Amino acid sequence: MPLFESAPKSLCILRLSAIGDVCNTIATVQAIQKHWPQTKITWITGKLEAQLLMAIEGVEILTFDKKTGMEGYKALWKQLKGREFDALLHMQYALRASFATLGIKAKYKLGFSAERSQDFQTLFTNTKVTSPFSLHVADGLMAFAHQIGVPQSDLQWSLSYSEQDKSWAQSHLQTNKPNLLLVPGASKAYKNWHAGGYADVINHARNMGWNVILAGSPAKVEIDLASDVQAQLSEPCLNLVGQSSIMQMLALIDMVDMVIAPDTGPTHIASAMQTPVIGLYAHHNPLRVGPYHYLKYVVSVYEEAILSETGKASRELSWRKRVHDENAMHRIQSKDVITMFDKLVEDFKLQSNYTYPQA
Repeated sequence: MPLFESAPKSLCILRLSAIGDVCNTIATVQAIQKHWPQTKITWITGKLEAQLLMAIEGVEILTFDKKTGMEGYKALWKQLKGREFDALLHMQYALRASFATLGIKAKYKLGFSAERSQDFQTLFTNTKVTSPFSLHVADGLMAFAHQIGVPQSDLQWSLSYSEQDKSWAQSHLQTNKPNLLLVPGASKAYKNWHAGGYADVINHARNMGWNVILAGSPAKVEIDLASDVQAQLSEPCLNLVGQSSIMQMLALIDMVDMVIAPDTGPTHIASAMQTPVIGLYAHHNPLRVGPYHYLKYVVSVYEEAILSETGKASRELSWRKRVHDENAMHRIQSKDVITMFDKLVEDFKLQSNYTYPQA
């Protein structure tokens, strides 16, 4: 039985990080809004992630700064003093998120069931969300909406951005050829492919008449990787790594023809914006954390890497089992990414508006 037969007055969403997970959570929140437009929704999230939530409407955003330690919790709890929600959707099993729930009053505190929970999250909740058959985290998040009474439906995202962000993105695009946005780096270096592989893909895309743009966060690991990629090219790409806000990146992802990125936030943003994306995976199962609408286009060596490391296939292991070999991404071959690039171009007819040079 669902928790609510009619619209609750107020709900609290607790999902602090990271960008990709917050993006996946948006589909759940918007499904709730669509079914119960009168329900007031408050979302507690991180400072960086709150910037992405500028892309949605009708949600009260409260920020939590984990860098301030106990003072961050006190500041959050002060904002919530005297308030009580009909339900708290505790959608992050990290201990720091669970600790935040101690200052959130709600009749129902929903959390993941035992097979998807960790870090003692079950001790901080009184209602366990039934895990879906699907492995994907986005479906696991949507299960919270189903538990409270939102009917089953396809996952949908609706993200918007300002005219200023649109103009910024447009100013960096080529209008006479298709644009490939390549986000080479994730914040965790072990998730990153190598510069030589990216250079091979860029050269192939350029030979096919594409304009290539590099983008990413200002993290040093991403800036350094972009620099390494540029050093291997005879002619450098436009390099926007570290030069965009999250909302500018959102607009850019929306307006390019294709995105290529490792296991990082922009892959999920691309999926949400319905921009074809090739995700590169080795450490985590893309069936669990890949770009939701474009899972068939991932280039993954996860299965071979996890088999090499454990002697078992992923189906024999726990839901979140990851590969620990820091060089696992080197298993990805340039030819496989190039083949997927060509397949995506053909499937989405991305060349239809352009004249390509003869190979």
